[in-house]
Amino acid sequence: MTYAHCGEKVHKKNTWNELCQPVNCMRTGRQESGGRIMKIQFLGADREVTGSCHYVSFGETHFLVDCGMEQGPDLYVNQEIPVNPATIDYVFVTHAHIDHSGLLPLLYNHGFRGRIFATKATCELCNIMLKDSAHIQEFEAEWRNRKARRAGKPEVTPMYNMEDAQGVLEHFVPCEYHDRIEICEGLTIRFVDAGHLLGSSSIEIWVTEDDKTVKLAFSGDIGNHNRPLIKNPEFIKDADYVIMESTYGNRNHEAPPDYAVELAKVINATFTKGGNLVIPAFSVGRTQEMLYYMRRIKTEGLLPEYPNFEVYIDSPLAVEATNIFHENVADCFNDDALELIRSGVNPIRFDGLRVAVTSDESKMINVNAKSKVIISASGMCEAGRIRHHLKHNLWRADSTILFVGYQVPGTLGHSLLNGVQKVKLFGEEIHVKATIVNLPGISGHADRDHLTEWISAFEKPPKKVFIVHGEESTAVEFAEHVTSDVGFPAVAPYSGDEYDLITGEQTAQGSHELVEKKKQGVYRASSGVFDRLMIAGERLIAVIKKCQGMANKDLAKFADQINALCDKWDR
Repeated sequence: MTYAHCGEKVHKKNTWNELCQPVNCMRTGRQESGGRIMKIQFLGADREVTGSCHYVSFGETHFLVDCGMEQGPDLYVNQEIPVNPATIDYVFVTHAHIDHSGLLPLLYNHGFRGRIFATKATCELCNIMLKDSAHIQEFEAEWRNRKARRAGKPEVTPMYNMEDAQGVLEHFVPCEYHDRIEICEGLTIRFVDAGHLLGSSSIEIWVTEDDKTVKLAFSGDIGNHNRPLIKNPEFIKDADYVIMESTYGNRNHEAPPDYAVELAKVINATFTKGGNLVIPAFSVGRTQEMLYYMRRIKTEGLLPEYPNFEVYIDSPLAVEATNIFHENVADCFNDDALELIRSGVNPIRFDGLRVAVTSDESKMINVNAKSKVIISASGMCEAGRIRHHLKHNLWRADSTILFVGYQVPGTLGHSLLNGVQKVKLFGEEIHVKATIVNLPGISGHADRDHLTEWISAFEKPPKKVFIVHGEESTAVEFAEHVTSDVGFPAVAPYSGDEYDLITGEQTAQGSHELVEKKKQGVYRASSGVFDRLMIAGERLIAVIKKCQGMANKDLAKFADQINALCDKWDR
């Protein structure tokens, strides 16, 4: 499979200023020969857990690996993309989680029109998740603007809108696991299963310039072992450079209990008190795992006191995602799940399962006084319908809030797990009286031992291992572990750090200063509309420069069109 999409490019400073502020870089090492070197620059999830984004350039080709949204507060200000987004040729997406894909619509808003390569399941999940993200941002911006208008304050605009999400989705190219895909001259990729999420991948990338080939291996998020439904992570045998996540790089998961049994205990304790069990869960992946365990509870009779209990999925996204799970059985499901399907058992459906799609259906869940299980997004309680269910249940001493996934520091979920006594939801102060429970071991991420197993599978030492996607202390500690115990040279880069991929030398240094930064919301100031116009102008310049060498007739026609547009708007 070959996708030709290379052409002349122009290096321009972009304007990601709504999200990523520039840092002052100090150039070191070998300078660019003729203005170019083969290089990698780290832009997001560096000494932090979310917002994954890595930039690679060689010759006149520019690409990103992931383009994720930050969730929770930032420790460091992220380096902006060093070129105009309109000049980015490709994006390779490891998986559909918003902290890896959530800024793709913004990239499109800023002029990107290249190709986005991902596995088939990732493409399908992004189709619903990016539209859902745009909807949330539009909704919250409108809610804030209603308050702003009443208070006489400036209005805001969404970071991106549904049109941006729809637009960028047209640029996705679905790929199969293990196919070696020639993207363009000098660039080849291959996706392997990372075992983290349906369709998740590690990506092998071969870059060739001037007869020199360098292989990069991006781990993506490496999955935990022996999870329901999806396969275990696959290993990669060789690479010159490895870019590796480290979410749980400083600790191991507890010995896993029988999650169905533990869930049954929590449900029983909650229902006995007459309350609801509320589970904040990512719509994609974690929700389906919860359904798997709920089915087991019912079919194995693990909750005889309440055999007919009801489970509500309150997330249109989760409903759509569950359908996508059914469509990707052969490629992504593990042997146990496949055996259930062959025997006629749907692993994630059961009697008593209810779905809420419309807002009215969602509201009726809390009108119903009967004890129930409510699974809703988002998993970290930062947005979505889960906040409404928390508003209705946090103050109830008979209800339970059950966390089943990692909570980024600074998120509402993290605050609740750490004993906060009161929270503010929809402008109302809520006292926390519900029981807060964390079910240990349910994680989509590999722990320290399994991360070590993954990197140790490389048959010869890479030139360097870059440790990313982990809290600062975790990333640094795991880098030291890889260096001292595995024997591979490793470093935890800062955002803005840049490396020459031929020599391995660091060529730019990002800011290492801790920055006080207001948490990014899902909106930006209304002045962003003018910024968007300026970005469009930068894209026009980039397009004009690509036209060099075209026929004079076409160039003249293009010039006339630009002049006509200027005449219309020059007031």
